[in-house]
Amino acid sequence: MAIKKSLGFLMKNLLNILLVVIFVFPFAWMVVTSLKTLGQTLQMPPGFIVKNPQWDNFVRAFEAIPFLHMLKNSLIVVTGTLLCQVVTVIPAAYAFARYDFKGRKILFGITLVTMMIPAQLIFLPVFLMFSKLGLINSYLSLILPSATSAFAIFMLRQTFMQVPKELVEAAKLDGASEGKIITRIMLPIARPTLVTLGLITFISSWNDYFWPFVLTTNDAVRTLPVGIAALRTMEGGLNYHIIMAGNVLLIIPVLIVFVIAQRQIMDALSYTGIK
Repeated sequence: MAIKKSLGFLMKNLLNILLVVIFVFPFAWMVVTSLKTLGQTLQMPPGFIVKNPQWDNFVRAFEAIPFLHMLKNSLIVVTGTLLCQVVTVIPAAYAFARYDFKGRKILFGITLVTMMIPAQLIFLPVFLMFSKLGLINSYLSLILPSATSAFAIFMLRQTFMQVPKELVEAAKLDGASEGKIITRIMLPIARPTLVTLGLITFISSWNDYFWPFVLTTNDAVRTLPVGIAALRTMEGGLNYHIIMAGNVLLIIPVLIVFVIAQRQIMDALSYTGIK
């Protein structure tokens, strides 16, 4: 029995180590490649140890594109997307969770179906519509395609449905308006879900390459992913070390936000458990 338990413990830990390697290795390889020379990136077999780190690769990636300008664009687009989703997702999720109106199931089904429609399928009508409205090469054209999220509505609706009806009814008896019920009851309870959805939205918007590439024709409002992709043509192409250096710079804000959000999620879970 003890041997069986030990084997189970060993297998569990080996599986955990394997999962860590699978998720960490691509990131580690990206960092290592960003510190190599071009010749070292083309060596076969590839090496994982860098004896003379090429820190100037980051400087070259920074100077090859208008990095700070594109960073500002990325921050504006991400912030605008988050604000739009707050305005659209929370009321929609609350309505689907707490109101029994005619056509609710049909509308919710349509909302879920939109998750299966890829952006590549609708980009042409979206482009033509924005072109007629004069929104091409504008921040609005990059924000509006992600102004709401069917996935976020679904997740937040599921969280709102778990709130006891008695709690909401008691608040209404005390004279609380719908706005107060949402802000003082629903949102504090749904805080872990909100933080998680905010993190997902931030990552998807920050890393989005498709819409900024399709809906822009110059660098005026282009975001960092488009700029990093342009490093492929720098100095004749095949600049894997420069491209990886640019990707490292691109991913740093994501890591920072992830660490902050992870702490908030743990705090929110602890708070919810105490309540």
